[in-house]
Amino acid sequence: MQELNGYLEKSLDPQELAELHRHVSECPNCFVVCDTTEKTLRVFKGMECQPVPQGIQARLLAAIEKRMKDKGSCGCSGETTKH
Repeated sequence: MQELNGYLEKSLDPQELAELHRHVSECPNCFVVCDTTEKTLRVFKGMECQPVPQGIQARLLAAIEKRMKDKGSCGCSGETTKH
């Protein structure tokens, strides 16, 4: 997640940014994650934050953890760089 933030904010060192850019360009799953996250951030930027109800937050985190366990951290199928 930290690398995703750094990638989207372009705050990583140039070599790591280039490696991640190459991977995202070649990996359809990671491209979708990055593209969707970037678009979502643009939509919600400047809006007032609202707390996520505790029950929903717990279910969301459990679903994310299950998916990561089932498919790996990015869900991509090929050799990858750091995610």
